[in-house]
Amino acid sequence: MQSDTLSARPAEAPTPRGLKAAGGIAALVAVGIVAAGVLSRSHEAGEAQHWSDARSIPVVHLVPVTTAAGTGALSLPGTLAAWNAARLYARVSGYVASWGKDIGAVVPAGTALARIDTPELDQQIGQARADLLSAQAHAQLARSTAARWNDLLSTHSVSQQEADEKNGELAVRNAAVTGARANLGRLLALKAFATVRSPFAGVVTARNAEIGDLVGPGSSAQPLYQIADLSRIRVYVNVPQNNSAAIRSGMIATLTVPDYPGRTFQARVLGSSGAISNQSGAFQVQLLTDNPGEVLKPGGYAQVSFDVPGGTGVQIPSSALVFRAAGTQVATVGPDGRVRLRPILLGRDLGQTVEVASGLSASDRVVDNPPDSIAEGELVRVQRRHA
Repeated sequence: MQSDTLSARPAEAPTPRGLKAAGGIAALVAVGIVAAGVLSRSHEAGEAQHWSDARSIPVVHLVPVTTAAGTGALSLPGTLAAWNAARLYARVSGYVASWGKDIGAVVPAGTALARIDTPELDQQIGQARADLLSAQAHAQLARSTAARWNDLLSTHSVSQQEADEKNGELAVRNAAVTGARANLGRLLALKAFATVRSPFAGVVTARNAEIGDLVGPGSSAQPLYQIADLSRIRVYVNVPQNNSAAIRSGMIATLTVPDYPGRTFQARVLGSSGAISNQSGAFQVQLLTDNPGEVLKPGGYAQVSFDVPGGTGVQIPSSALVFRAAGTQVATVGPDGRVRLRPILLGRDLGQTVEVASGLSASDRVVDNPPDSIAEGELVRVQRRHA
């Protein structure tokens, strides 16, 4: 019976060959897809790492290094000043009674500019006159008395001691007259300052006097008038110590002012301070230039150019300098792309460029605007500037 049951089961059908082949192909495709994904992700990760590594290297730009010129112009800022300039203060106390000249007025020497009422000084002058008259009267009496006693002495009517006393009294009275006269002269001299006058021919550049103002030596620090002689102009320039040896008395310089673009003026060096300022590291040079038409204004700014002998070495932009505790340096890039910090000795300061006397050659690759964090041996990437 059991055998009948087993014989009654249907036989299993064999697996087709095409289905096995399709399964194998699908498995291979799946493996290929997975492998391609893994390779793609690995490639992308490598590219990302390469991009990140490239971006972690600082990018620098280079500046041109040129040979220093044999001669050149040293251009420095200067300050204009009048040939003569005066601030006129009130020498006596009083009230401004009137003023006669305003700003811009051209005045000869000795011109009356303002008048000051001096009531207190006038009373002092009156008292000084009275004191002089009193001293003169006492001196006249002492003179007569001394003359009489000298006559009496000749007849031995009085003693020598008494005659000497009268003569001494006369000397004292004469000295009192001299003192009273000097005091009156002092007050009259002060009274002359009640009229404010121009000390020299020039132009009124400021007027601060107003009618009724209380003025005097202790009332205000503000001058009543300011006068300037503009026929010639002084030019003051602070020259760096590096260029001090090139500036000589008598040399000619060219100056320009913003008021007249394109126009130049010739100035001659009068002299220098002869000492280097501890604060600025420069010494002051004074130049003189004629001022026809009074076009140059005192207190103004000028750019002064000196023709001085050029230095040795090379020139680089000022932006390439590195200032650290070790001194002035520049950052250069070697053939291996790494930074080399070089100490240098500066020559002339030409404004946007500077001369390097030693420590650098024209073949060096110098970094422009190096960051403060730049370090010796640091790997950098040089990028060419676009035009």
